[in-house]
Amino acid sequence: MAKKQSADGTPHPVTNPNNTENAKTKDLQSNTSDATDQPMTTNHGVKISDDQNSLKAGDRGPSLLEDFILREKITHFDHERIPERVVHARGSAAHGVFKVYQSQAALTKAGFLTNPDIETPVFVRFSTVAGSRGSSDLARDARGFAVKFYTQEGNFDLVGNNIPVFFIQDAIKFPDLIHAVKPEPDNEMPQAASAHDTFWDFISLLPESAHMITWVMSDRAIPRSYRMMEGFGVHTFRLVNAEGVSHFVKFHWKPLLGVHSIAWDEAQIISGKDPDFHRRDLWNAIESGSYPEWELGIQVVPEADEHKFDFDLLDPTKLIPEELVPVQRIGKMTLNRNPDNFFAETEQVAFHIGHIVPGIDFTNDPLLQGRLFSYTDTQLLRLGGPNFHEIPINRPIAPAHNNQRDGHMRQEINRGKASYHPNSLGGGCPFQSGKMQGGFTSYPERIDAHKVRERSPSFLDHFSQATLFYNSQSEPEKNHIIDAFSFELGKVQSVPIRERMLRILAKVDSGLATHVAYALRLHIPKQSNEPLNQAVPADAAPGSYEPVVKAPSQATSAALSMAHTVKDNIRTRQVAILAADGVDATSLLTIKDALTAQGAVVEVIAPRQGYIIATDDQQIPVDKSLLTTASVFYDAVYVPAGTNSVATLEAEADAIHFLNEAFKHCKAIAADKGALQVIEATYFSRKLPPDNSDETVKSQGIVISDNLKKLATQFIAAIAQHRFWEREKPRKIPA
Repeated sequence: MAKKQSADGTPHPVTNPNNTENAKTKDLQSNTSDATDQPMTTNHGVKISDDQNSLKAGDRGPSLLEDFILREKITHFDHERIPERVVHARGSAAHGVFKVYQSQAALTKAGFLTNPDIETPVFVRFSTVAGSRGSSDLARDARGFAVKFYTQEGNFDLVGNNIPVFFIQDAIKFPDLIHAVKPEPDNEMPQAASAHDTFWDFISLLPESAHMITWVMSDRAIPRSYRMMEGFGVHTFRLVNAEGVSHFVKFHWKPLLGVHSIAWDEAQIISGKDPDFHRRDLWNAIESGSYPEWELGIQVVPEADEHKFDFDLLDPTKLIPEELVPVQRIGKMTLNRNPDNFFAETEQVAFHIGHIVPGIDFTNDPLLQGRLFSYTDTQLLRLGGPNFHEIPINRPIAPAHNNQRDGHMRQEINRGKASYHPNSLGGGCPFQSGKMQGGFTSYPERIDAHKVRERSPSFLDHFSQATLFYNSQSEPEKNHIIDAFSFELGKVQSVPIRERMLRILAKVDSGLATHVAYALRLHIPKQSNEPLNQAVPADAAPGSYEPVVKAPSQATSAALSMAHTVKDNIRTRQVAILAADGVDATSLLTIKDALTAQGAVVEVIAPRQGYIIATDDQQIPVDKSLLTTASVFYDAVYVPAGTNSVATLEAEADAIHFLNEAFKHCKAIAADKGALQVIEATYFSRKLPPDNSDETVKSQGIVISDNLKKLATQFIAAIAQHRFWEREKPRKIPA
């Protein structure tokens, strides 16, 4: 088998991305139909002779109640929609496979993590959290990252987010959090946005949310693509091996394309032009064969080391810095097939944090414990009853045998008299597996405590990791966080809420608080050891918010900044080539071919659709016109030479705006020196670097040359850098 280097340098087998004939695919095929060349029938198989006219008493008479075809069609239509998810309503999903690189038997007895020869089918759903199904993909929000592993021992659902921590420590506060962030109940506004009073009122009274809200105000909350964002299990779980030895574990998904974001201004523009931007990006990548890939990483902590850190492993508002416990990359997930039907698969898939397999177990994380109840309760309402596990997308590939019977929408036809256990009439079947036959057993953790409604003192350090995260960001990332807080709090009408948040921000970082206060034209209130709101009960707002444990030993963590992500390729990057009639074909096609050879997706953009005629009379197809697209959909822009093409683009306001906007959003821009006339017509031309050296290109992201080979090399290197955020603050331009 071919070998390939993983991100940490270790060799591993290459998963065959074209091998989509896995066990789950075959299982779904038995429930998949194709109407090609088939006669129309009712849901019960009766052929329909006329689907255009209802049955009437005469051609102008009343419709008849006996028209069973009409009644079935209308009834089905009336019930086609199911309640949308309370959270994570807007999502996109794909099928794929997972393979572990090497056996992890020393840590777990879970079969899919111990046998490198097993290719485990997966179904992955990405989502926003706060918005409804009809909202935009580009909202500032956490993103759901849920993976259903169809293992040979049953389904394992790793239900996480693209942020490694959460707002709250205890699930009892989850309804309050969602009520606060959702549209305000008196006017149902705003949609899919946290920039309003009720959300910040809640956050300003809940200091434990300081870490998560700093992440949400960062660029992590507006990813470039689902394919370019990390995933996290959030909670601390357990791995248990065959000998019963337990280790604590944090799960990570590391995208092989790196972690990248887009600008907030850009996100708002995209929301208006294509609210399906992330959905479309994922779908198109898979359809084109550019299969998204992530490596599964784990942070492992021995049971004996549970209390050696300056934070509590069970606190979901905390992460384990990678400098303290490195992430081990143990396997790879490849998404290689789009769903056949959005409703049947993406909409009806039911993830549940309680779906685990032998070798994986829970911890006493109080947020995790509450989620174990919530997911089942939600699916019962949303999917119509207790048999949601029988919907094809939710069925395990492992056989299911138990004494649960009947219920709404039951599909399984069970035989035999005995639906109870123990029994003799059924031969004692289905029998219990027991420990020796691979049955699930909970880890026998010793518990000796009183029943209390309290929180451990180790949960009360609310600010150290928020400070660690902020300090770890690059200067552009810090500027974006400042702008995000200033924007969101600027939408808050209540001045006392703004002031409370400034108190919290001051505990995270005084510079952050000062910049935001300046934007709001407010003073930072004096700090106090009193509760932020006297009306909040003492158990909800401890009397002192000062850390009761020491802060992490390191001041920064490189893993927390996207500035350190992978930037070594341009695979699947979208590049626009602006051209018009009279373009130099060599100038256009040489760069296009060079970009395509490196895996980029290149589109020719012209004033009109159809094609453009090059100087050699060659007809070059146009992918989109300036009327039907915009710079925000591309990662980079190139302008080829050609006297007439250059003159047309220089006089075309939309083309100049295209370039100005790309510069404003810090993207790589290149031009044949023969097209310099177009660049000089832009607002940013006065800001061009004095030379075209590799170092200048690396820092500025602008490439201009009459040497096409050199231009291609420099342009490819610039695109791989993703963005040139450093030119953002001092060089803002109108666009």
